Amino acid sequence: MVTNSQKRIDWHVLSPESALSKLKTSPDQGLTSSEAKTRLFTYGRNTLPEPKLRGPIQILLDQLRDFTVVLLIGAAVIAGLIGELGDTTVIIVIILLNAILGFIQEYRAERAMAALNTFAAPYSQVIRSGNSTSTPASEIVPGDIVFLEAGNIVPADLRLIEAVQLKIDESALTGESQPSEKSTAALTHSEISIGDRHNLAYQGTAITYGRGSGVVFSTGRSTELGRISALLCSKRGKKTPLQARLTHLGKSLATCVIGLCVVIFLVGILQGEPPYLMFMTALSLAVAAVPEALPAVVTVSLALGAKRMIKHKALIRRLTAVETLGSVTYLCSDKTGTLTQNKMQVGTYQLNGHRTRDLKEISKASPSISRPLLQAMALNNDAYRGEGQSVRGDPTEVALFEAADRLGFSKPEMEKKLPRIAEIPFSSERGKMSTLHRGEDDEILVFTKGAPEKVLAGCVHEWKRGELIPIDQKAALAAAEAIATEGFRVVAIAHKRIRHLPLILTSNSIESELTLIALVGLIDPPRPEVKSAIKLCQSASINVVMITGDHPATALAIARELGIVHPTSPSQELHGVVLTGKELTQLSLSEFESRVKDIRVYARTSPEQKIKIVQALQDLGEVVAMTGDGVNDAPALRHANIGVAMGKIGTDVARKAAHMVLLDDHFATIVAAVSEGRCIFDNIRKFIKFVLTGNSAEILTLFLSSFLGLPMPFLPIHILWINLVTDGLPGLALVAEPAETGIMKRAPRNSNESVFAHGLWQHVLWAGLFIAGVSLSIQAWAYHGQSAHWQSMVFTVITLSQMFHVMTVRSEQKSFFNQGFFSNLPLLGAVLFTFILQMLTLYVPFLNKVLKTKPLTAQELMICLAVSPIIILAVECEKWMVRRGFIYQQTKDRSAAEVRK
Repeated sequence: MVTNSQKRIDWHVLSPESALSKLKTSPDQGLTSSEAKTRLFTYGRNTLPEPKLRGPIQILLDQLRDFTVVLLIGAAVIAGLIGELGDTTVIIVIILLNAILGFIQEYRAERAMAALNTFAAPYSQVIRSGNSTSTPASEIVPGDIVFLEAGNIVPADLRLIEAVQLKIDESALTGESQPSEKSTAALTHSEISIGDRHNLAYQGTAITYGRGSGVVFSTGRSTELGRISALLCSKRGKKTPLQARLTHLGKSLATCVIGLCVVIFLVGILQGEPPYLMFMTALSLAVAAVPEALPAVVTVSLALGAKRMIKHKALIRRLTAVETLGSVTYLCSDKTGTLTQNKMQVGTYQLNGHRTRDLKEISKASPSISRPLLQAMALNNDAYRGEGQSVRGDPTEVALFEAADRLGFSKPEMEKKLPRIAEIPFSSERGKMSTLHRGEDDEILVFTKGAPEKVLAGCVHEWKRGELIPIDQKAALAAAEAIATEGFRVVAIAHKRIRHLPLILTSNSIESELTLIALVGLIDPPRPEVKSAIKLCQSASINVVMITGDHPATALAIARELGIVHPTSPSQELHGVVLTGKELTQLSLSEFESRVKDIRVYARTSPEQKIKIVQALQDLGEVVAMTGDGVNDAPALRHANIGVAMGKIGTDVARKAAHMVLLDDHFATIVAAVSEGRCIFDNIRKFIKFVLTGNSAEILTLFLSSFLGLPMPFLPIHILWINLVTDGLPGLALVAEPAETGIMKRAPRNSNESVFAHGLWQHVLWAGLFIAGVSLSIQAWAYHGQSAHWQSMVFTVITLSQMFHVMTVRSEQKSFFNQGFFSNLPLLGAVLFTFILQMLTLYVPFLNKVLKTKPLTAQELMICLAVSPIIILAVECEKWMVRRGFIYQQTKDRSAAEVRK
């Protein structure tokens, strides 16, 4: 079996006769049944390639290979060896829950490809041995002649040999909102985009209007849809910024913990401590130093973030996507349906020598001119109002229908006054459509609309400043071109009156001697909320890039209106910030990477080029989010750090390839998700800061006590208890912390930076040393004061200090006293619960025996309660210095000008 060798041919530059000759087939007879069977064996079935999916067991095992998980498994084993089966059970449950959640997400992601098969037509009308037969699409082969009509799905890639008013919706492949008008004429250029190949039809696209036929030149994996399928199969998920940071954290912790435990064990032996006690202490410290609650905190944090995102109309398909959004530096967005409304509207008029967006102005000043225009927009129109009052039909005609209707020219009412008596239908060769209507006194009104160059060719007069004058063809064409360069699709509308209906309707007799009424510009307008959302992205140093299959001028016009580009002069617009797919093909990877950060609009792009854009940015260290709705977007959605699909207008392929689905299709929802992602990472980072500070305090207290000539400050069981009560509930409660002020006014964190960046490791070191110093001071005071409760006092101080510490690390800069005690009730509840548990260990006899504690006197307890909150004052001093830029200065945000560049 071989792939379709015909795919290497530029079929769009061949005439229908040449294409039929190369494929050795006939438009009347098609292939014989025996030849079709031979070709089916040669080229294979017309089905899309299936991805090589990992089995469930492989996916599950992959969840357990992360370094942090391996470290936790080691901690569980150690806890079991020292008899702490409770800790072992908790760690194992956490590992399993984390693995199950990861398994579910990846299992679903591995099957994103399956939805592509829904784009395959089950049966098609094919000529075999001179007869039309209904043939399964999977058995269609190169050389088959396929009939097409409205409502059909194209079963394979075709070179059209007949096209009668044929229009095909190719938005899933090209991103263009307008159906493509098809013809059979050969094209002259080989290097043109899919959307410009008007004589080809592609597998999976839908016939919206007209009829036609074509000869199959590619099937299965060699079709455009097949190539996209192969691109989806080729991508294996990469670690998110959070996963990468946590892996680095796990390796760093493992190195430090092993080293410190060995040192503590040796120092204890040298000081004469029992080897068994020191061994147990070192193992306990190893268990305590590993933040086994971290996977649970991360999972709960992401799950709560995903739940909150549903309220913002965003469905998270993979939990890690929430945090990844917080690290996004480039947001690459499809235009149609994402930035725009995916609905054509009339945006501008050129009539009576004036340019206006509001026809009401002209209607009031010159009703004699605006009336024929509105009549033509309503009557020269095949759109109709269907069920639910929605207008159906060709998008251009729907836009004209609705514009006339808003100004009081309802099509049904107009047809009663001016009934249609004849028409010359639209054809791609003529580029226009004319309708004839019976008026008063049996006068016949002719309305013509179409491409400006086609309609203007039949015009002899035009209206200007209320007068009927000879038309200036060059000026009219220049006006149409000026409107087109602003991104509008231009339609010319003309009319005339005749006394009698010709016996034979011809284009020459009807579409000549016309008077130009107006040039109408139509555009798919931006969504109203997008402009402010893009501005917010730019304030957050997130670069917004438009990637579309649409025309460069249209894309640039929308980008300018939305604020994506701010060119300094018109001459620099296209050269500096817009790149077409054809130009991108001519650039080497190094040349493209040198320019990629300056480009803000990509037009006429292919699926491979979208991936190239994403990969070029990723190679430069950027975290890329990609939005889209079509099949052509799916590979890029999967290759991006986070893919965002449209839930309403999007295809199943795009949704299943994406990490997140917008249920309302609003671009602004992405911005809310970015804020949520930043908040989640901030809270995870706060947990890491809190738990590692506590662990370092325990280690330093134990380590430094020997150098100060003090006995071991606490026992192995104390270490495990502190680790259990301080890391769990308070850590989980930190995920409920609301976002900090100004979270969307700072630059995204570098995806390559360590979780310890921006002062975290310094805080862990000094704050841990501070708590250790307070604890050792209490130990020295009580021990030398001959108190029998000195060990219980140290145990209490180090536990409560961590509780006060967790209250003040809720913000890196904002003062704890400004935040208040009650702004995070779950955390306050967790701290109070931990305090109660600690008191129970001191004053419940049963726990005294288990944990080897002794009840403190009122004076001793008051001393513990007095010194434990000192950590709050120390951290507040740190925050004061951070706010004034004395320490931990972060990289300055990129300027707004650079972001909009």
